[in-house]
Amino acid sequence: MPGENLSRDEAQERAALLSVDGYEVVLDLRSAVGDSDEAVRTFRSETTIRFRRTGDGTSTFVDLIAPSVDAVTLNGRSLDPAVVFDGSRIALDGLADENTLVVDARCAYSRTGEGMHRFVDPEDGEVYLYTQYEPADARRVYANFEQPDLKAPYRFSVTAPEGWTVWSNGAGQQDAEGVWRFAETAPISTYITCVVAGPYHYVTDSYTRGELEIPLGAMCRKSLAKHFDADDVFLITKQGFDFFHDNFDYPYPFGKYDQAFVPEYNLGAMENPGMVTFREEYIYRGKVTQAAYEARANVILHEMAHMWFGDLVTMVWWDDLWLKESFADFMGSFVNAEATRFTNSWVTFANNRKSWAYRADQLPSTHPITADIRDLEDAKLNFDGITYAKGASVLKQLVAYAGRDAFLEGSRRYFKRHAYGNTRLADLLSILEETSGRDMRTWAKSWLQTSGVNALTPAVTYDAEGRITELAVVQEGDELRPHRAAVGLYRLSGGELVRYARAEADITGTRTVITDLTGQDKPDLVLVNDDDLTYCKVRFDERSLATLRAHLGDITDPLARALCWSALWNLTRDGLMPARDFVAVALAFAGRETDIGVLQMVHAWTKSAVTLYAAPEWRERGGRLLAEGGLRELRVAEPGSEHQLTWARFFAATASTDADFQLLEGLLDGTAKIDGLDVDQELRWALLSPLAVHGRADEARIGEELALDDTATGKRHQVRLLASRPSAAVKAQAWAQVVESDTLSNALVEATIAGFVQPSQRELIAPYAEKYFAAIERLWAERSIQIGMDVVRGLFPGLQDDEATLTATDAWLSAHESAAPALRRLVLEARDDLARALRAQACDRLAA
Repeated sequence: MPGENLSRDEAQERAALLSVDGYEVVLDLRSAVGDSDEAVRTFRSETTIRFRRTGDGTSTFVDLIAPSVDAVTLNGRSLDPAVVFDGSRIALDGLADENTLVVDARCAYSRTGEGMHRFVDPEDGEVYLYTQYEPADARRVYANFEQPDLKAPYRFSVTAPEGWTVWSNGAGQQDAEGVWRFAETAPISTYITCVVAGPYHYVTDSYTRGELEIPLGAMCRKSLAKHFDADDVFLITKQGFDFFHDNFDYPYPFGKYDQAFVPEYNLGAMENPGMVTFREEYIYRGKVTQAAYEARANVILHEMAHMWFGDLVTMVWWDDLWLKESFADFMGSFVNAEATRFTNSWVTFANNRKSWAYRADQLPSTHPITADIRDLEDAKLNFDGITYAKGASVLKQLVAYAGRDAFLEGSRRYFKRHAYGNTRLADLLSILEETSGRDMRTWAKSWLQTSGVNALTPAVTYDAEGRITELAVVQEGDELRPHRAAVGLYRLSGGELVRYARAEADITGTRTVITDLTGQDKPDLVLVNDDDLTYCKVRFDERSLATLRAHLGDITDPLARALCWSALWNLTRDGLMPARDFVAVALAFAGRETDIGVLQMVHAWTKSAVTLYAAPEWRERGGRLLAEGGLRELRVAEPGSEHQLTWARFFAATASTDADFQLLEGLLDGTAKIDGLDVDQELRWALLSPLAVHGRADEARIGEELALDDTATGKRHQVRLLASRPSAAVKAQAWAQVVESDTLSNALVEATIAGFVQPSQRELIAPYAEKYFAAIERLWAERSIQIGMDVVRGLFPGLQDDEATLTATDAWLSAHESAAPALRRLVLEARDDLARALRAQACDRLAA
């Protein structure tokens, strides 16, 4: 990573000096197949850039990360690559008013999901390529000015192996020489250019609206074609286009719309205009719940929203990353709820997406939504819960504050005024002020330019007859924000907990009285932020909390129930509710949860409660309670239902006794049956996983399962399970493969780390805490930032949850004050998670 960083100051200086007229990029990818040494496999990349000098100065640089450069020509003048190229930049001197730069380089195929990723399908030996650039990896494929505000049109030409198809942002065709040539793009940023190449399975359709016709395509590896439900992908795509055309009043501007589901992808998806890429895990090989289909629809719509928020109008620099990611994250749920079959998507957002934001906003690395992004390493780490989920939550609050119509009209004006340009925060705020009549700058200062999450707690007094004399909302936090929020009153009636009164108000300062609720009968539950209009942590008065402990499952409204689950989990994480109490509530009421996405989230939280936040001496009992509860719910779940499948996975993940393991083995070999439970291949891996972790499935048994599923997905499962076995030799091998070697692909690094770190193997992996701190600075310097992030986060010794590990972490931070800021941020975040766990354990111990 040294030398590959780019600072904001450098980008600003370069943007002031030049503007780019266009790129022509010629790639020869025939080396992707054949007998070349995998370690040195490269491809030819020739780039022609035409640009003008618009400011003072005659020197600049172009970005390129490549093993070698064969030739550099500036305005017909040959430059010596050995002199001007340092491995990540090409120095350019003597600029004219109008310039033509030609760079002929050898670029490397990637195994880390950055740049031009190359994948060999173990099932049939076919090779597949795709590119992934955000925030700054286009320079791994062609020479460019790698910053979002130097937009330009692109023409790509690609020579590919015989029998392949190639796709890019623009429409393409193959000429007589076997070269794929693509139409020139509209002006776009470097990070959203794209090439996908290989023998992909490709399905087509089209979207028509009046005179507008958009060719649609969807693709995946040939070996996944039998699982590919392209019809549903196209259905969501068309519903999304309908919504955006109805509400944005700006036709989709990039011609065709291809969507590629690609292997070993680091992200969920990427919004390359005309050529969106997704992780192929969104193609489901076995039975999954509706929550999985909803998640995929959300991502499809999120990426489509980027065609306007991000691609048509782009932030100047990564400080305003929220101008695309927050909007797209919000739009994913907004469009899902209003235009698709997933009408309860705001429930998922409140319960699932927001939990990511709450965690991120309480870390020492929390930052305003409009962040201070000094360089590319900062930018990479700021694709986080603040930029995505908190930003989306704040936009939902903005819609409540300014009004839906004002928000959508502001969006329409924003696109028309800034099409194909770059913007900053002030550009959007000025338009929203026009459409809403609200003071958006004051609102933005509180919500976008400060960090932290407020806690809102009801304070209620009653008269002798039990009627409310005053209901106030108390706000806590370093920054007291204006919240447009609803407060709901609920009471038990006929065995149900139902809302009988609601008031919406502006909550400001430390204490706000909700006058519209004065005189109402005494509630069993007061729910602040009912309907989830604002972003806050919800707290409860004592009566409400007691009601939830006894009656959470009686809440009839799924959104209100989801908000209560989330609030109880926040209390647990904050050390205000013992972990064993959360487990008790979950075991009492999770079986009655109707929303499958909420149920899956409750399962994840409950496992974390036992693993991280329960007192160590209670963990074994807590784990047994989870397994017993999981098996009980599995047996009573409706046969063949998605709830049955969800409880089966939960039971497998919590199994801990011989009887549990015998049942799992029976389900695998067919000697045990649970009516309606279809044990398909994906569920087989889930059932086998705890057997490997607890030493009941050895390498040979895992190999037998791979023989049944000798696919890329099966290989990842095998690698994970092999690393999860309870053996010192196994852990040593896994550690060496990840930390001491760089031969594994990104997907196998992730799988190995997941297998290595097992809560039931704390003592076995304890010796690696010291090794971790000795290795991470070297590893950060030697590996790509993506692999560095995966290893530093994934192998932090958080399971060694004691004061000694906290002390060791502090010692590393003190001794490495000059380490890369991004690396220090990751360690600080992990330290904070560990300290939070210790506080929660202390709270839980008091409940014993």
